[in-house]
Amino acid sequence: MKVEIYSDIACPWCYVGKTRFEQALAAYPQADQVEVVYRPFQLDPGAPEEPLPHREVLAAKYGPQSVRMDARITELGAAENLVFDFDTVVENNSLLAHRLLRYVLDTYGSEAQARLKGRLLAAHFGEGMDIGDRAQLADAAVAVGLDRDPITEFLNGDELHDEVLDEIEVARARGVTAVPTFVFEGQWAVQGGQEADTFLRVFEQVARETAGAAPAAASQDAGTGQAGQAGQGGAACEGDACEVPRD
Repeated sequence: MKVEIYSDIACPWCYVGKTRFEQALAAYPQADQVEVVYRPFQLDPGAPEEPLPHREVLAAKYGPQSVRMDARITELGAAENLVFDFDTVVENNSLLAHRLLRYVLDTYGSEAQARLKGRLLAAHFGEGMDIGDRAQLADAAVAVGLDRDPITEFLNGDELHDEVLDEIEVARARGVTAVPTFVFEGQWAVQGGQEADTFLRVFEQVARETAGAAPAAASQDAGTGQAGQAGQGGAACEGDACEVPRD
């Protein structure tokens, strides 16, 4: 079974969703037969390539309610043992980090990519990491066991720039407008940071469907919750996902 996860490092629900998805995967008896690949998606592709304080960015967009939004996702994260320290979060354009994740997937494989994805989310939301800073990205890669020299060389070039932008366009063409979105076997999509039990049921259902002679090409939406969090740029994070406004 292959699962493609469309997400953005700038999305708090992507952090929660990754954690819950991995809890479900750990409980799934055939976990060793599941390939997980992270695909890029940008909530705000036009974000300036400069670090800005999260509180300042959010307050400018949503005013006093931004504090309540941050408090809600912080509470939900704590229930999953995740740290959200929005006083230290730095917002920046996420394209460089997505390029690095694609490079790691191509060079080291999907398990290394998943480790790096987790490290980037933890450092961005809990440790004040600037995801647009090359040195900090290299440090994150080293922290999950990757070699600094090739990572640094990659980050100093422009390799995979167009490829990652193309991947993002493919995501939009597939109908992805909110993250995280989990696509099972290229056919069944689950949107949002669902509970682990929901993901486990999806694993089991997809396994049953794909065991048949002719699985139907359909989209399965697991539904959404009620909690919300404002996102970067024009994106809104509510219903367990961060959504890009439609034109």
